[in-house]
Order: sequence, then C-alpha cells, then structure tokens
Amino acid sequence: MTTRQDCVARDQADPLRPLKEQFALPPGVIYLDGNSLGVLPKATAARVQQVITQEWGQDLIKSWNSAGWMELPRRIGDKIGRLIGARPGETVVADSTSLNLYKVLSAALRIARADQPARRLIVSERSNFPTDLYIAESLAEQHGYSLKLFDHVDELPALINGELAVLMLTQVNYRSGHLHDMQALTAAAHKAGALVVWDLAHSAGAIPVDLNGADADFAIGCSYKYLNGGPGAPAFVWVNPRHVDRFWQPLSGWLGHAAPFQFTPDYQPAPGIQRYICGTPAIIGTAALECGVDTLLAAEPLGGMQALRAKSIALTELFIELAESRCGLKASRDLGVRLESPRDAARRGSQVCLSLAAPLHEAGYAVVQALIGRGVIGDFRAGDPERLDRVPHILRFGFTPLYLGFADVWDAVEHLREVLATEEWQEARFNQKAAVT
Repeated sequence: MTTRQDCVARDQADPLRPLKEQFALPPGVIYLDGNSLGVLPKATAARVQQVITQEWGQDLIKSWNSAGWMELPRRIGDKIGRLIGARPGETVVADSTSLNLYKVLSAALRIARADQPARRLIVSERSNFPTDLYIAESLAEQHGYSLKLFDHVDELPALINGELAVLMLTQVNYRSGHLHDMQALTAAAHKAGALVVWDLAHSAGAIPVDLNGADADFAIGCSYKYLNGGPGAPAFVWVNPRHVDRFWQPLSGWLGHAAPFQFTPDYQPAPGIQRYICGTPAIIGTAALECGVDTLLAAEPLGGMQALRAKSIALTELFIELAESRCGLKASRDLGVRLESPRDAARRGSQVCLSLAAPLHEAGYAVVQALIGRGVIGDFRAGDPERLDRVPHILRFGFTPLYLGFADVWDAVEHLREVLATEEWQEARFNQKAAVT
C-alpha cells in the first residue's frame, strides 16, 4: 500500500513542483475545488491594484488606448487559445459562459437550418450542466427545434443520425468527471451531417484540448475554474474559421461592430471572432484573468498541458487507490465510499467523484462540510432524491496539478477516513445547509 512517505518522495521528485509558488494558498488548506474556483495567483492582486490605482485612477479614459484595454479580450483570448488548440485570432474573452453558449448555439442552429433545413433535433446529455440545458431548451423553442437528452454515453451513437442538427456536449461532465472523446464524436457528427458545440468549462486548463485538431465547430468555456481567473471572471468563445463569418451572433452589441466608433445606427458585424464580443469588456476582471492564464502558460517549458495532464492522472489515480483501500470495499473496514467517476483515466477529467453507500447515502453534504471544517475543500452535488441508487449525491474533488501534491492527496484521504470512522459528520454544524453547496 502507498504510504505518506512514498507521496512525499514523489513530491520531491516532481518537476512541476515549483509552479505552486505562483499561488497564494492559505496555510493548512488542501484545495480540491479547483474545478469550481481556482486558487488566487500571487500576481493577481498587484495587477488588479495597477488597473485600479494607475490605469483607472490616474490615466482614466486614456487607458483604453494607453493601457491597451480595448485589446485585452483578443490578447488574452490568444493566450487561452494556446491551451485549447486554437490559432491566433480565433478565441476571444467575452461575457459569461451562458451568454457565449447562447451565441454559438444560436449560430449553429442558423447554419444547420441553412445547410440541413429538414433537421430539427438538438442532442445533449441529461446530466449536462443545467445552464447548458436551459439555454438549449430556450433556443429549441425559439427556433422550432426539439431537444433530446441521453442518460448514458452508450446511447449517443444511435442519436448521431440523419435527424441530428446540433450535438451539444460538455467535454468533461461536471457531475461524474466523464471525459467525452472530442475528436471521435466530432467526426461522427460531421459524418452524419451535424454540427457540434463543445463546453470546455471543466477541460480548459485541466486536460489537453485540440479544437483545430478535432475539427470542432464551436466551443465556449469559463475561466474561473482551472484557468484561475477569479470569481465571476469573463468567459471565452471560439468559432471554427469556416463558420465564423457566416452569420451574426444574436447579441449583436456595439463592440462586435465592424467599426464601433463610427456609431452608425445599423449593425455591420466585425470580421472573424471579434463579432462574438457584445458589450464593453469588464476590464478589472479581464486583467485578473490574464494572471490566471499565465500560471498555466508557465508550465510550457516543463511540458505544458501534456505534463499537467500526466500529473493530474497520477494524482487522481492515487486518490482513487487510497479512497478505496482506506475507505471503501478494499479497506479493512468498509466506510461506504464508492467511486462514481470512470475508473479508466483516459475517460476521466481532472476530478474524482465519490458517493456513499447505504445507509450513508444521504450523508454526503455533511461529510463534505466536515472535510471543509478540517481544511480539505471539495464540494457537494446533489443527486436525485427519488433515485439515489442510480443518481447518487456526489462528493466531488477537483485536482489541479499546478498547486496540488501527492502528500496532499494522502492527507485528504486520511481526513475523509477519520470523518467517516468517527462519524464526525453527524455534528449539527455540518448538517446546516448553506446557500452554496
């Protein structure tokens, strides 16, 4: 069995270990929630202070030119593009993930209607992030399409057929961590004559992504998770060049105009990805985002996303091994821990999701709160109260190789074992539901 000493030795030999120095991690915290909010980069506070006190405070409106504010969405978009297999000029930072999904799914439906007018089907995953489903439901109603949801990935091949107009998937499922095969599914959809919209919220900055290599159609993603952009950081959008100039995106704001400072009353879309910008960029949040993206680009001399992915797999494999051997069916005392993420690392993102077997299947929230009380920060995702045997409550843990080590993993599992073995989770303070779970 792996020991803590083994984990310490792996940390000491880890070539990515110096990257942790980029972050302001609170002492005593093992942060396993980077898939909901990344850790603060040390450079961010000074950069935001510069924007506020100098660029805004002293230079005022001149900073749109002197500080390059107007170019930030495209400049940082190009940096994100290096992480997702996009070429320069193809990615832009703008708005929120939800708004960007509305833009690209609207464009995809218009292209589908022009190219395949008889098709009226959008397909997505029932366990996709709810916002994606709500946006798709709204657009299906507006454009006269039907939305069909599949429950298991094995159902998907049959749905990629002559009725499909747009396949909309999140590359890494937020609940289970299941990793969809972008290249294979995109190729299958194209062979069937359909388009694909990819949500990269749980894959950008977590796994290698190659949008051009996969010949993807559209992609969006948030930046406050693995990109470390900060709470509410602006999102990003990418459109394949063969589609980008075919239609207006529906939120045709002034900064998506071909000549925004001519202030004409009629809309003329800018060429390329610029048209997917809507309104004035949030400069403070966008500047902070650049610091987060730079923490990932700092890994390029050490192997970049491939090296980060290799460490991510090693961390998640270790977590699964220890959770099962110390808290699950392989333990001398089974504490009810069960794996809900794919066991095969090639089918799993940079997260591990656990559930608790009966009679503890309702205890997930309290267990996560007890772990947080010990400084091990993960999160809880509710299951279906009517079908907990099939859709259980989830204890979700995200693994960010930039600042997590192997000893952190060992310590986190030891805390989990103690919380369950001592029934610490039953304390009243851990059973008070907060607004955010």
